[in-house]
Amino acid sequence: MSVISTTKGGAVTLDGDLLAVLEALYQDVVARSELTHTYEDMVREIEHLVSQMTDAERKAYLVESLFLNSVRYENEKLAALMRRLGSADA
Repeated sequence: MSVISTTKGGAVTLDGDLLAVLEALYQDVVARSELTHTYEDMVREIEHLVSQMTDAERKAYLVESLFLNSVRYENEKLAALMRRLGSADA
């Protein structure tokens, strides 16, 4: 397992846990800025983290990210369908 760091010095252990990386991003970009961060701030931090990863780590985290996003997309589509079905019953 590798350990990378945020620009603020926070350690992130790369053990395949995408949520741990997201939590580190939240803590170092969102929470520290008291919700005044910009899109560019978040992109810079993500680029900083990704630049410290090996090709294999980048691939693993991309796969995990795409999987999580596909599940979220599927859930949003299902929720929209359920709302439509619910409003059709009314």
